[in-house]
Amino acid sequence: MQMQFSLAEAPDDAAAEKGRKLFARETEFLKGVVAMNGLPDADRLEVCFAGRSNVGKSSLINALTGTKGIARASNTPGRTQEINFFTQGPELYLVDLPGYGYANAPLKVVEQWQKLLKRYLSGRQNLRRAFVLIDSRHGVKPVDDEIMKLLDTSAVTFQCVLTKADKVKEKDRAKVLEQVKGALAKHPAAYPEIVLTSSEKGDGIATLRSIIAGL
Repeated sequence: MQMQFSLAEAPDDAAAEKGRKLFARETEFLKGVVAMNGLPDADRLEVCFAGRSNVGKSSLINALTGTKGIARASNTPGRTQEINFFTQGPELYLVDLPGYGYANAPLKVVEQWQKLLKRYLSGRQNLRRAFVLIDSRHGVKPVDDEIMKLLDTSAVTFQCVLTKADKVKEKDRAKVLEQVKGALAKHPAAYPEIVLTSSEKGDGIATLRSIIAGL
């Protein structure tokens, strides 16, 4: 039976408050990791964020944590070439994965990061959920499909987060949503709720906070 995908609803007051409290705690950059032996101890719950270059990943993490510049936004695709770990209070790691789909990096670098990504995703026991960011203006592209397949084979539940929702006209949004839902239906690891966000306007941020707090 094909799974039905829907937009995540705004949280109720209790869930919203739980999310607010979690992200009211200090966010601190812990370390950037370039090899598996550099990973911090798996001593707390972990969520990671994946997305192709310039999808708005850094902006989303900054909006989520309410911290300006904790995750550096860059106009140069593929600038983030480390797995960056942030502590969100004493019980959560936020993990910023390298942007994928950039053409300017040397092939050797791309291969090295793909290898590290595969090992991280399949070997991190405390990783509770991956959030795959998709640009609302473009929908799911083949390179996004590749990361979703990797999450399927790694048996990591992932949830789609549509970014830059404020850049899309209401009439065009339904078409993009249908395309995204169709793409997600092919992936057994996909969580059936899609989160619609705008880092600029703050849309969907409380919803995403409450989802993470609920894990």
